[in-house]
Amino acid sequence: MNFTRSTSSTAPVGGDFAVGLPSADYPLSDQSIVCFGGEDWWYHHPHSKNHILKRLAGYNRVLFVNSITMGLPSIGNPDFFHKIRRKFRSYLRWLRKTPEGLWVMTPINVPLYGSPAVRALNRVLVVLQLRLVMFFLNMRRPIVWVAIPTAADLVNSLGAKLLVYQVSDKYDVNEDSALSRAVIRDMDAHLKKSAAVVMYSGRKLYEEAEPRHRYFLEQAVDFERFASLPPGTPEDIAAIPRPVLGYVGAADFYTMDVPLIEHVARVRPDWHWVFIGAKSNVVKLSAPNIHFLGSKPYSVLPCYYNHIDVCVLPWVQHNTFTNYGSAIKVREYLATGKPVVISPLYEYLQTPGVKIYRSPDEFIELVEKALARDTPWERQVRQDAVRNCTWDVRARAVATLFRCLLDGEDASEAILPCAGQARIQSALE
Repeated sequence: MNFTRSTSSTAPVGGDFAVGLPSADYPLSDQSIVCFGGEDWWYHHPHSKNHILKRLAGYNRVLFVNSITMGLPSIGNPDFFHKIRRKFRSYLRWLRKTPEGLWVMTPINVPLYGSPAVRALNRVLVVLQLRLVMFFLNMRRPIVWVAIPTAADLVNSLGAKLLVYQVSDKYDVNEDSALSRAVIRDMDAHLKKSAAVVMYSGRKLYEEAEPRHRYFLEQAVDFERFASLPPGTPEDIAAIPRPVLGYVGAADFYTMDVPLIEHVARVRPDWHWVFIGAKSNVVKLSAPNIHFLGSKPYSVLPCYYNHIDVCVLPWVQHNTFTNYGSAIKVREYLATGKPVVISPLYEYLQTPGVKIYRSPDEFIELVEKALARDTPWERQVRQDAVRNCTWDVRARAVATLFRCLLDGEDASEAILPCAGQARIQSALE
């Protein structure tokens, strides 16, 4: 069974919730889908679920439940109060409709999952809110898509016709939560046992998973958005001298290789580092050639790439959590055609056009080569690696998967590699 087929039909965007209309052309339609996200729709850049659900909402009734969290960080964490304020702002929205026609809900809960009593309270509190919203939205017997282990206590209380579990990270080594690893592992194991299928968004996660009902949900990209950069450059980045090394995404304390960035900034003072995205208060970087521009709306990100010369991913190399990451940003980098230099992330070790460094000296050497000798052919290789790996393709694959599961068919085989990447890799070998 081939789950990577594309389609010329695109889901309608916007309109009332009733856009979830039956369609003979689309694999999944007129269904209710409740997704427990591992992120917050309102302040994170889109993850795979966001991209896919926007497309499924054209034919189905979709409710995205913002992260119920993996527990609070330690109160001594410099980001603690920032995250509390951010979550309260999300609570104030509670239930809102997006322009794409799906609904986003931030249920009020108590994020203390180490206590059985608080977990029982949470179950009652969150399920009551969800049942109320589902009644209001006329959602019955939903497909429940879980992408956060702490939803394990809730999924059996929603009358689901189908339960699917998405694993995007190595949850039990997450350094951003004070919740015990044993509790996370227990929740994760419960969901893997209960789900009809477990979708793995990272290659390393998938390869190490139990084969019984695993499914490789490879990351994708809004290819046209990033391949055809719009004219014009925002003023904040246009004022920065070139060459520019650009990093787009959250600068978290457990991902960023601060010593490498400091070293390169010192020995190559004419290279300017630009970070676009939220920055953890733990990350302390300061130099005349290091610039933090803050978060930007997803819709304007392509404009910023006009002023970036080399796209970089300076992640720490000996961190278990990041080693399992699949970093959608790397695919967006590739779609722009710009040179890409990253730490040895397992997900991209075999990806054509990606340059891997393993030391500060090798990082400098690869960036120097990219600045001096990048060619149109290399740009083409990078773009071709992700050209056919679009979110339209992924959404249709997920719709096909869900349809097969609802019909009782075997849908446990992995998605095949992206056609573009496989073709180019074959040509290069």
